[in-house]
Amino acid sequence: MRQKEDFNTYYRNIWLDRWDALKDAFAGESDYCTLEEGLLKPYFLDKASTYPAKALDVQRGDSVLDLCAAPGGKTLILALAKGEAGTLVANDKSADRRMRLKAVVNEHLPASIASTVHITGYDAATWGLYQKDMYDRVLLDAPCSSERHVLSSPYYLAQWTPARTKQLAIRQFAMLAAALDAAKAGGRIVYSTCSISPLENDGVVEKLFKKRKDMFDIIELEPEIGEKTKYGIQILPDTTGAGPIYYCCLEKRYG
Repeated sequence: MRQKEDFNTYYRNIWLDRWDALKDAFAGESDYCTLEEGLLKPYFLDKASTYPAKALDVQRGDSVLDLCAAPGGKTLILALAKGEAGTLVANDKSADRRMRLKAVVNEHLPASIASTVHITGYDAATWGLYQKDMYDRVLLDAPCSSERHVLSSPYYLAQWTPARTKQLAIRQFAMLAAALDAAKAGGRIVYSTCSISPLENDGVVEKLFKKRKDMFDIIELEPEIGEKTKYGIQILPDTTGAGPIYYCCLEKRYG
């Protein structure tokens, strides 16, 4: 009970009068959509989850890196956009999550596209040490606080502490820096989470500005749904019925 009180206090201090509406929306059903066109069978995912993948603007034949790919819904969107040409590296450090990712790719994508998807299991935070300036497009859908799931699970709520979001933001920054390193000059990077913590969203991008401000520019997007933040877009369930999802689009500079 104390853990839930602390959780509510922490997020109420961030979201103020909006917190009650957000909390109530988390308890409801998400607005799901169905991916069908080009797939062997339909795939269902939260509508908000499609927007970061679409914002990456993958073109036919692109080299694409999906740094934290499981369970695979966004991977399907990227693979279909890329088509039979080019390559898509779908990475996830967790062996269990990779098994699910492989199943999603093989069960939903035509063989001609699935054969161009390479599934790997490396640490996303160190990717830039080994492959630099390699990819036209990089998606980082980073592990995050996932407050909607925390609230619905007594197990995860019992593990939550106010320090958790700070610890995650440190890891997320390392991953975003690696994503920036992995992109080619002129390449696009989309950073995404399903958190409502500003530390894990705009806060991570803010830190990248402080550390590497000469390496990238923000691509300003107009939200189809959701609302603008300082650097990106946030889709929240109290106003859209979908999400939460945060995403921000970067372009790596030349030289």
